[in-house]
Amino acid sequence: MLTREQFQELADQGPDAVFALVSTLQEQVETLSARVKELENRLGKNSKNSSKPPSTDGFRKPVTLRPKSGRKPGGQRGHQGCTLQFTEEPDQTVFHDPHACSCCGKELAQVEGVPTEERRQVTDLPPLALEVTEHRVRQKACPDCGHLNTAPFPETLKSRVQYGPRIRALSVYLNSYQLLPYGRIVQIYRDLFGASVSPGTLENAQQTASSRLEPVIEFLKKQLKQVDLIHCDESGMRIGAKLHWLHSVGTRLFTLYHWHRKRGKEGMDDMGVLPDYRGRAVHDCWMPYFLYTCLHCLCGAHLLRELTAVRDQDAQEWAGKFLGLLLQIKEAVENAVGTGRTRLSPLLEARFEGRYRMLLKEGYKANPPPESPPNKRGRPKQSAARNLLDRLDKHQRQVLAFMYDFSVPFDNNLAERDIRMIKVKLKVSGGFRSGEGAGAFCRVRSYLSTMRKQGRPLLSALESLFRGDPVYPTVEDCPNSAPV
Repeated sequence: MLTREQFQELADQGPDAVFALVSTLQEQVETLSARVKELENRLGKNSKNSSKPPSTDGFRKPVTLRPKSGRKPGGQRGHQGCTLQFTEEPDQTVFHDPHACSCCGKELAQVEGVPTEERRQVTDLPPLALEVTEHRVRQKACPDCGHLNTAPFPETLKSRVQYGPRIRALSVYLNSYQLLPYGRIVQIYRDLFGASVSPGTLENAQQTASSRLEPVIEFLKKQLKQVDLIHCDESGMRIGAKLHWLHSVGTRLFTLYHWHRKRGKEGMDDMGVLPDYRGRAVHDCWMPYFLYTCLHCLCGAHLLRELTAVRDQDAQEWAGKFLGLLLQIKEAVENAVGTGRTRLSPLLEARFEGRYRMLLKEGYKANPPPESPPNKRGRPKQSAARNLLDRLDKHQRQVLAFMYDFSVPFDNNLAERDIRMIKVKLKVSGGFRSGEGAGAFCRVRSYLSTMRKQGRPLLSALESLFRGDPVYPTVEDCPNSAPV
């Protein structure tokens, strides 16, 4: 900091020296102000105005962009419950007899009891224990030539002592679907069955399931290439303590996961779906997606969060109006679908498009292009609001795809849900030790997520893998489909 004497000495040098000092200080103020604004915006990010997950919001009140439904919490009218039902064919019946007369006290042990109409039932687990089945082969002598014939063991019996398909299916289910680490699965087997299973045995079951799923995964890729609409997303994952990327492609009935060291087109090509896809892909505007010749649709939820950040952190009114416009279009589409229509009226579409362009002009006016600094090459850095405006302008048809085609969703939440459980896996285990382990998990989880969406029993599906006859997902629409 300059002392009074130093400043007086500078002033004696003339106006040019003072101007140079003020210019330097002004540049520093602008630089520091921009830095403070950047840090404030970073601290102000939450799940409402960015892509940060709700778990990072801490213990503050949860924030959401969803409008209130007006319904009370809990099960709604018509909801199919899971109440324990009375059965007419119990597995066993236990009779309880009175021991003595409640009037005179006489012993009733020798008196035969008569059942009453009142019944009560208890549903419980049977005693848990592993069952050992021994397989032996027989010999038969040919009655004609006398040759002694020995029956072969089944193909699934490779070792003298081994675990069966049910327990191996349970191991894979606990790890790949319930996301339990091997150490906790070992403890479960010890506590429930009194069995000592090694982590190596669990890993062997995982790799076996993965290898037998290769034709099923190719079947999934083929189906995904043929559907009209897919949801795409990508997220970071740790493999061998290094950053890699998880890619996902999914529909309401299918899910496919794939890992790669690259996030962009190289990783997407290696997944083997997008290069040959000609339908419509819903994504979050990650630029490598636009390198493919399919149709595109941008996630409205991502745009709402970015508009919220510009409205709240930069205090720009146009962003709040644009957010309201997108929600109004979404409501209009939902109302039209509810009344059985397949498209909005051309006049209403034109009105929404006009407001869209008007708000873009208002946004550009509030965010002029940055000035190019002297003696500096390259494009000047733009603000987040200006980048958002450019995206909304360039990809208007993709942003409003849900308005033109009612089969297109407003958001990419299906892909977000598919990715979410993988992130839980990474939080539990921290990452994967090898690419082989990550690949096995991706293949098995793709299969389990697909079967779950189709309402198929997961344990029996896994058991079919170890029996050598894997159950394939169905192609037609499934009435019992359920979310992952």
